[in-house]
Amino acid sequence: MKKLSLIVLSFLLFLACKNEKNKKTETKEETKVIAPMSNDIMESAVIYEANIRQYSPEGTFAEFTKDIPELRELGIKVIWLMPVFPISETKRKATGGADSKFASEFPEEEQAKYLGSYYAVTDFTKINPEFGTIEDFRDLVKTAHDNDIYVILDWVPNHTGWDHKWLKTNPEYYTQNEKGEVIHPKDTDWTDVADLNYDNQDMRKEMITDMSYWVTEEGVDGFRCDVAGSVPTDFWQQAVPELRKLKDLFMLAEAWEPELLKGDLFDMAYAWDGHHLMNALAKGEKSLEDYNAYLEKISKDYEADDILMNFVTNHDENSWNGTIKERMGDACELMTALSFTMKGMPLIYSGQEYDLDHRLKFFEKDSFPKDKGESWKLLQKLGQLKNTNSALNGGKKAASYKQLDSEENVLMFERSKAGKTILFVGNLSDEGNKISIPKGTYLDYMSNKKIEANGDAQELSTWGYKILIKE
Repeated sequence: MKKLSLIVLSFLLFLACKNEKNKKTETKEETKVIAPMSNDIMESAVIYEANIRQYSPEGTFAEFTKDIPELRELGIKVIWLMPVFPISETKRKATGGADSKFASEFPEEEQAKYLGSYYAVTDFTKINPEFGTIEDFRDLVKTAHDNDIYVILDWVPNHTGWDHKWLKTNPEYYTQNEKGEVIHPKDTDWTDVADLNYDNQDMRKEMITDMSYWVTEEGVDGFRCDVAGSVPTDFWQQAVPELRKLKDLFMLAEAWEPELLKGDLFDMAYAWDGHHLMNALAKGEKSLEDYNAYLEKISKDYEADDILMNFVTNHDENSWNGTIKERMGDACELMTALSFTMKGMPLIYSGQEYDLDHRLKFFEKDSFPKDKGESWKLLQKLGQLKNTNSALNGGKKAASYKQLDSEENVLMFERSKAGKTILFVGNLSDEGNKISIPKGTYLDYMSNKKIEANGDAQELSTWGYKILIKE
């Protein structure tokens, strides 16, 4: 009898283990149900940078996940998560800039409030407990996929935090000075991180292995690679093809270097020059002539199928250089509309959709009210147009671009593809202007009114703009 009971008990334990294993497998499978990333999707995509720490008072994956279905209304097809990894405590930053300080330099009772830089990673395969658990992360990915949104991780290949295990197990993975001491990246004030040594082939292999984990085990759809231009290009030539064997990925380089977009490396790079130009145009420091010079430069530097990310703000710009309003003043809306209508992919940064009006703290907890005001309405309307009108295709087969002659300080261009044409008109001036729109019938997209243009001059307000759909 005792023997029979042991057999029954063993059988029941077997079934329980099997069921538990099946549950885990099902959970993992659920996070991967989404059509492969494709060139067609990139044509009409809007990308969203998610700052989990500051997105909500709780600063968790769970709070962000709740809003993903609503964020879809903005035309978002890709969510870029700022680094989700644990942050080192050793040399944890409390302030930035030339007078940067470590948390340890402050009174002990204050030190806990300094959470450190997301980019001082202590383990590339773990989740920062500040944001929640790995199950919370998986729920975020699943919810995004259920809403036909892709998720890419902010990857930090150039350096690690000072608590990373490699510093103990493999110091040869790091750049060292003549004394054999590991150093932080040269010519930077990034004293909270240790510089990685890309001459070491074993380190490269481990980096690729860690990246692969998130693709194969957690179902992410690509990476935004921090300071990608500071990492040897031949590493990307080694890593990206290996990663693409696992899945169709979307790869974004925080870099401007054209060589990173060649072949099958990165899909998109930063339009840094374009961003700085928009800031300068808004301040009256640059002119339409400078805008034309910028277009000519990128046409020479980049190939026709290269994608640039256009943005009026991001985490660096907001925290260190100011809000959109601070940098662009009354030209805010015009520059935002321009970022959606020019060739490329537009970026929305956490809080931008909620009229973010302050600089978010970088090393401490912060947040913003989530009120759907004018910015939400603007971004929703622009995002819908970007998603649905082929004349705004901005990917590898972008719509054509033709600049039209117009009045002084007025930017007028036409974009066309697949029988659709959109005319953008913007007054790059703090004075009112009059414009002559090419003859034809148009829908003024922002006001939803028809326009019959017959060559007569029309008023265009200070920093005003029009997006006209040709009928």
